[in-house]
Amino acid sequence: MKYTKEKTVLLSKSYAEKGAPNGWFEEFYAGAEGDIHKVFWADLAPNPVLVDWLETHPAPPGRRAVTVGCGLGDDAELLAKYGYAVTAFDISPTAIEMCQKRYPESEVTYLVGDLFKPQPAWVRGFDLVYECNTTQILAEPQRSQSVKAIAELAAPGGLVLVSCRSRAAGDDPSTFPRAMDRTEMDGYVRAGLLESSFDAYDDQQDPPVPHFFAVYLRPA
Repeated sequence: MKYTKEKTVLLSKSYAEKGAPNGWFEEFYAGAEGDIHKVFWADLAPNPVLVDWLETHPAPPGRRAVTVGCGLGDDAELLAKYGYAVTAFDISPTAIEMCQKRYPESEVTYLVGDLFKPQPAWVRGFDLVYECNTTQILAEPQRSQSVKAIAELAAPGGLVLVSCRSRAAGDDPSTFPRAMDRTEMDGYVRAGLLESSFDAYDDQQDPPVPHFFAVYLRPA
């Protein structure tokens, strides 16, 4: 079964009503039946903004990176290409299986993992944390909790890169995915990180979709 955006909204609501707000991710990926083209939100290519950032910020040797909610693995593979030792996790076992089948020779360590129940070694254990569009598909209280959880993955001196759709404060809160506003993004600063850079831009879609790309630093 292929889940459209509309069906996915209903699916996520049904799991929330059952008290399992993250359970729908596995059903969504399982519904793709191994066909990556049925995952409607996957671009099947690395984030071009991440590509540009990596081109100008080469990784020193031995740096560890983690990709939060890695989906089908495009950005995790890109980080590995640029020299990081990459751990990529997703709460959906099927998503991880799809990554492993898609990249059978990968150097990325793909693991089933829960952002809210991280492995002990992950806590403040990575030099670079990459988050793309995970928070925007969560509902409260997990939405704000996810920002804190993502920040906690960054080691002292480590960076958190956040790429997401953006919205102005007060915009319709009922949309799916619900884009991030500036106050929500500032949650990374409230979680103890320093804002290194913050860019707002429109992507190349027709019509263009507004985005944020921010870099945060955990003080050494």
